[in-house]
Amino acid sequence: MLSVHTSPLAQPGMGDAGGMNVYVLQTALQLARRGTEVEIFTRATSSNVPPVQEAGPGVLVRNVVAGPFEGLDKHDLPTQLCPFTAEVLRQEARHQPGHYDLVHSHYWLSGQVGWLARDRWRVPLVFTAHTLAAVKNAALAEGDCPEPATREIGEKQVIAEADRMVANTAEEARQLVELYGADAERIDVVPPGADLARYRPGDKAAARVELGLAAGEQIVAFVGRIQPLKAPDVLVRAAAELLRTDPARNLRVLIVGGPSGTGLERPDALIELAAELGITDRVTFLPPQPPDRLVQVYRAADLVAVPSYNESFGLVAIEAQATGTPVLAADVGGLGTAVRHGETGLLVAGHRTPDWAAALGTLLDEPRRLRAMRDRAVEHAANFSWEHTADGLLASYAAALSDFGAVEPGGVQPTVLDGPLGTERTNLSGAALLGEGGQARSRALWRRRMGVHR
Repeated sequence: MLSVHTSPLAQPGMGDAGGMNVYVLQTALQLARRGTEVEIFTRATSSNVPPVQEAGPGVLVRNVVAGPFEGLDKHDLPTQLCPFTAEVLRQEARHQPGHYDLVHSHYWLSGQVGWLARDRWRVPLVFTAHTLAAVKNAALAEGDCPEPATREIGEKQVIAEADRMVANTAEEARQLVELYGADAERIDVVPPGADLARYRPGDKAAARVELGLAAGEQIVAFVGRIQPLKAPDVLVRAAAELLRTDPARNLRVLIVGGPSGTGLERPDALIELAAELGITDRVTFLPPQPPDRLVQVYRAADLVAVPSYNESFGLVAIEAQATGTPVLAADVGGLGTAVRHGETGLLVAGHRTPDWAAALGTLLDEPRRLRAMRDRAVEHAANFSWEHTADGLLASYAAALSDFGAVEPGGVQPTVLDGPLGTERTNLSGAALLGEGGQARSRALWRRRMGVHR
């Protein structure tokens, strides 16, 4: 797997780390549990990280030095694709030919690297865009900067070259075809998931105590990067409107995340907005939270708001619903799949303050409806697990290998084993490698040989 611009081990909600980080890590772990060893190449952003880290059994993260560790924006990274690609190719050259069976590139920058690796290694390239420049530019927040033309050109190149593409939703598949001319026959729709073992209903009162929140408040949470694209200001303005018409309402807005992207230009903009609207005392800010604390945020909230201008899916919406918290979301992109309008939450057309304030008040003032939504939200989220996502990816990989017609050294035709692989470890070519005991011994030797840090 290639994830050039952000590490799967980074804390989501800071810098460029977000849902894609969660996706890459969780799918890699699930693939490894099914017998497919995964190596993830990402650009190192600190001299303190080791060259290789073990994210879990069968999953390596290779931190590639390409350009300075700090000071590079995501939009500067095309200048570092050459050194990054060179190190990826060098790493493969240290192994016997045929070491990698397939390349899965995440985001267009990784797609550019994967394109060259595919041609060099003679293996299929699978591409997941996660977001698309043409879609983002068609729905910019006021004052936000459009994605550069170079990105859209780069996306078109990768989409034309990829052997298969994975879209998060049918809507994203449609966008790939209509906006980028993708071949619909080469697109697989595989929804992302949530860690359903972690994100599950729990004690709301205990969660509020842990987070220092009052028991009797109406709490609406925003979780994500603080930037115009994610639109936390829409929620703050809607809350201010509700409080203007009903000053006695015991409402609190909980913002969980850190400045990112164009939000870094004015990192205190949301704090200033709350002050300008006169609701500073009603808005609580928390930094990005690790998963065990994030689940408490979802449990503590009466509602989770996802007011983004664009989302290819919306992992936060699924995680929140898995804990039993309904979602109020913008009716954009994949959020129409992630949220069932009127059943597990509400979808709001557009980003007008009166519309969001009305939707917010409607849900908060109807506790019986909110309780019914909680139960349906858990049922709905159960359809989205990382196990299901891994199954879909394996099917896409099988199609890519079949269409590519790759032949391993020695003339063995690859076949992908679908579903759980029992006690034998296999690679994507389906060659049996090790039983359970052998796996443990092999991983220990492998870590020592590779200098892996756990």
